[in-house]
Amino acid sequence: MSNYRQLTQEQRYQIYALMKVGICQTEIARVIGVHKSTISRERRRNRGLRGYRPKQAHRFAETRRAKAVTTRISPDTWILVEHLLRDDWSPEQVSGWLFSEYQITVSHEWIYQFVLKNKHQGGNLCQHLRCKKQRRKRYGSPNYRGRLLNRVSIDQRPKIVETRSRIGDWELDTVIGKGHKQALVSLTERKSRLTLLAKVKRKTAESVSRSIRRLLGPIASKVLTLTSDNGKEFAKHQEIATALQADFYFAHPYSSWERGLNENTNGLIRQYFPKKHDFTTITEKDVSMVMNKLNNRPRKCLAFKTPNQVFFGINPKVALRT
Repeated sequence: MSNYRQLTQEQRYQIYALMKVGICQTEIARVIGVHKSTISRERRRNRGLRGYRPKQAHRFAETRRAKAVTTRISPDTWILVEHLLRDDWSPEQVSGWLFSEYQITVSHEWIYQFVLKNKHQGGNLCQHLRCKKQRRKRYGSPNYRGRLLNRVSIDQRPKIVETRSRIGDWELDTVIGKGHKQALVSLTERKSRLTLLAKVKRKTAESVSRSIRRLLGPIASKVLTLTSDNGKEFAKHQEIATALQADFYFAHPYSSWERGLNENTNGLIRQYFPKKHDFTTITEKDVSMVMNKLNNRPRKCLAFKTPNQVFFGINPKVALRT
């Protein structure tokens, strides 16, 4: 049949249950919603020594399918997969992009298997996957960080920002280097996921304000709102808002989930600049390289388009210069 689909494990359990009560193949096929030849073939190919059992049948089918998949995917495709993985794309991003651009089907599960096989053979592809560290839960603590003058709460931010339906709503943060020496200013646009970075020698309000204005100044027409945490480095928020003609809002203290996108982006940045990394060794070229990688990497939430494609409407191959 041209519209043939693989049977699911649930359907195999249905087949088994109907067989046990003596239902004929034709009726089972009608109930399951498949052709009767599918039922006949399923019983013939996936039965074991003790007859047809759904769990075993599903395992047989998956094993056979796996062998077929590895044969079907060409060596050239695996070469491309490896190239993208080494450029720090996730298996899901590789899978989605291959299908979106070339209609090549390679599931992310098979890409993970490819990485695992590479590791067993002494390869290092696994080092390009994001590491997930267990986060320590922070319990309620009083806010000792001081007050920011004339701060406007996120509660007053327009509700449309939450919908991610427009370009122009940005989340701001800083990423700190080893020993709190130097930092990166991190800006992320909510709809497109575009990320802009700038290195500052000192995490002062003046340095951070200057970097934000330098990064967003050239695209000020695409800056509507700015949202940050309550760090003192954002004390010059009014200066930033005036320069960019945008509204500046602050999340509630110790409520990082209110800037979840920015927090997630910082995790991506840490893949290149870990917490114990000495930021004094980071060059402007390094910062541009990371921006370039993040902004030209397809995202599942963007239907596997890149942030550059969504934000600019094109796919530039270089990041914005700082």
